[in-house]
Amino acid sequence: MPTLYALKPAFQGRLRPLVNRLAAIGVTANSITILAALMSIAAGAAIAVLHERRWPLLIIPVVLFVRMALNAVDGMLAREHGQASTLGMYLNEICDVVSDLALILPFAAFALFGAWGVIAFAITAGLTEFAGVLGIAAGIGRNYAGPFGKSDRALALGVVAILCAAGLWPASIAALVFPAMATLSLLTAINRIRAGLIGSAS
Repeated sequence: MPTLYALKPAFQGRLRPLVNRLAAIGVTANSITILAALMSIAAGAAIAVLHERRWPLLIIPVVLFVRMALNAVDGMLAREHGQASTLGMYLNEICDVVSDLALILPFAAFALFGAWGVIAFAITAGLTEFAGVLGIAAGIGRNYAGPFGKSDRALALGVVAILCAAGLWPASIAALVFPAMATLSLLTAINRIRAGLIGSAS
C-alpha cells in the first residue's frame, strides 16, 4: 500500500552531499540517531510544560521535518559509509519509538483533543513500528507498508499541530482526530502482520 515512504529515495538524493561531508569529518550514524531522539524529547517536554499556550505546537512540524532528515542521514551513513552495526539497529528502532512518544503524548495536555485518543494513537504508533520490525523475523525484511507509516504519521501530526496552534480545529470534531489516527495506525500494524504471515512486504 503506497505511503510517503516511497518518496524517501528522492529525499536521500538531496541529502547525499551533506552525508558525504559528515562522514568525511567523522560524524557517526549512531550519534545522529541519538541527536534526533534528544531533539524530539526536548521539543515534547517544552510543549508539555507550555501546554497552556498553543503556539509552542508550531515546534512540532519543524522538529518532525528535521527528524525525518536526520533519520535519512543516519541510514545513509550506516549503509553507504560502512557504519552499519547491531547497536545501530537497536538505537534506530528504539529511538524512533521514543521520539514518536515524545511528540505525540504532549497533545494529551490539550483538553481539545481528549487524553485517551492521544494515548491510543501513541500506543498504536508503537505497535505499528513493532509489527514492521517483526518482518525481519518473519523473513520479509523490515516492513514499511501503509496506510499510515512513520512519514504519514509525521505529516498528519504536523498538520494537526499547525491547525491547533492557529485555533482552526472545530471543537465538534477535534476529539475524533487522534482516535482516527489510532485506527489508521492499527490498520497499518494489521497490514504489516498479514504481510509477514503471507511472506510479502508489499
